[in-house]
Amino acid sequence: MEWLFWTQWLAISEWVIRLTVLPVIVLRKERPATCLAWLAIVFFEPWVGLALYVLIGENRLGRRRLQRRRGRRRQLEASAYPAVEPSHVVEPHAPDELPADMRTADQLPLVGGNALRVMFHTEEVIEQLIAEIDAAGHHVHLLFYIFQDDSVGQRVAEALVRAAQRGVACRVLADAVGSRRLFHRLAPRMRRHGVRVLPVLPVKLYRLPFARLDLRNHRKLAVIDGRVAFTGSQNIVEATYGHKRAGVWRDVMVRITGPVVRQLQNIFLEDWFYESGELLDDGGLFPPSRADGPVAVQLVPTGPDLDTERFRDLVVKMIFLARRRVVITSPYFVPDEAMLLALRLATLRGVQVDLVIPERSDHWLVNLAGGFYGLHLQRYGVNVHLFREGMLHAKTLTIDDSLAIFGSANYDIRSFMLNFELNLLVYAGEAVDELYRLQQSYLACSRPATPQHWAADTLLGRLKLNLAKLFSPLL
Repeated sequence: MEWLFWTQWLAISEWVIRLTVLPVIVLRKERPATCLAWLAIVFFEPWVGLALYVLIGENRLGRRRLQRRRGRRRQLEASAYPAVEPSHVVEPHAPDELPADMRTADQLPLVGGNALRVMFHTEEVIEQLIAEIDAAGHHVHLLFYIFQDDSVGQRVAEALVRAAQRGVACRVLADAVGSRRLFHRLAPRMRRHGVRVLPVLPVKLYRLPFARLDLRNHRKLAVIDGRVAFTGSQNIVEATYGHKRAGVWRDVMVRITGPVVRQLQNIFLEDWFYESGELLDDGGLFPPSRADGPVAVQLVPTGPDLDTERFRDLVVKMIFLARRRVVITSPYFVPDEAMLLALRLATLRGVQVDLVIPERSDHWLVNLAGGFYGLHLQRYGVNVHLFREGMLHAKTLTIDDSLAIFGSANYDIRSFMLNFELNLLVYAGEAVDELYRLQQSYLACSRPATPQHWAADTLLGRLKLNLAKLFSPLL
C-alpha cells in the first residue's frame, strides 16, 4: 500500500507542477519557441523541468541586483566620468544604405582616430599584456570571464603584484563562475600584495528562486593607464584550457590606443561600480585623448539590464547590408529565426556566405544543435566549414570590405539574449581587411561540413540533431 501512496503522490505532484508552471512560462516567455521548449520539458518531466526552470529559466539578475544596477546606473549618469571628446566622434565611411540607427548602436558614438593591432596567438597576447602591466604607472584594470589559476594566470598575477608594489592601482574583476578557481588560492595571494580582486555576479544558493545562475559576465577587457586597452575573445588562461578533444583554443584580441579607450575605461568602471559600489575618480583615469590611428570603432556592450537583443539586431542588419560576401567564425552557432532568415536571404540574392565552426567543440549539446543549423543552412547555399586545428574561439563577422564586428559574443542565443558581452564594430579600413585575412586563414585550415560529420546520414544521428535543436532556445 505504501508504494501505491507514493505513486499517487508523485502523479498528483506532477500535475500540480504542470498546472502551476504553465501560466508562469506562458506569461513570462515572449518568444514562442522558448515558451514551447520549456512547456515540453515541464510536461514530460515535471520535477526535472521545475528544477531546470528555477536554475536557468528566467533571464533575470534578481530583483535586488537589478534594482541595484539600475540605481547605480543613474548615479553613473550623474557622475563626472568624461565621454569621448566631440572632435573624435565621426561619421562612418560605409555604404550609403547604412541605416542611421546602426550608427548609434547601444547609444555609443562611432569614434575615430584609433590604432588597432590584431593578435591571434595566445602567448603573444599574454606577453603584450604583461609588458603593458609592467610599464603601467597609474592603474591596471582587468575584466575577464575566465582568469584561471594556471601558468598563464599566475604570470599575469605576478605582473599585477609587481605593479601594485610600485604603487600602481590594480583592480581585477573576474566572473564568479568562469573564474571560480581563481578565488581559491590565487586571488587571496594577489590581495595580500595590494591587488584588489572582486568576483562578478557571485553565486549564492539562496538566490536560486530569484536569480539565474548561468547568466554571466562574459566580457574580456584590460585597460592600462587609460591609454591602451585589450579586448576580444581571449581569456586569461592557457591555450589548452578545457575539453582536451577540442584542442588548442584559437582566439582573436586587439590592442587599442586612441580615443575609444576612454569608452572602454567607462565600461570597466561601470562594472566595478556595480560590484563594489565604489565610484572611482582619482583624476588619473582619463588622460587626454589623442588620435593614434585611422580606425573608426563603435563599442557594442550588451547585458540583461540593457536591451539584450540589440547585438542580434545589429548582426542581422549587417547581414542585410551585404552585397558580395559574409564570413562568420564562431565556436558556438545556435542562431535564432531572425539570423537564420538573414543568412538565407543573403544567399538568395547572390551573396557568398561562409560559416566557420570548430570540427570539435567543448560542449557536445551545443555542437549537435550547431550541426542541425549548419546542415539547414547548407540547403540554402551557405558554405559551412569545420575548423580542424583546435577549438576555434574567435567570434568574428565581416561584411564585404565595409564592416566587421568581433569581441566576446558568440553567434548563439545565449550571447544574443543573456550574457554581459562586449563587441567592437569596425568600419571600412585596414582593420576590416586584417580581420578578413584572419578569417581566410581559418578557412584554409578547415574542410567542408558533410552530413557524415554529425552522422546525419543515419537515423540515430538525425534523431540526435533534431533532439538537440529542441534545446536550442535554452542553450
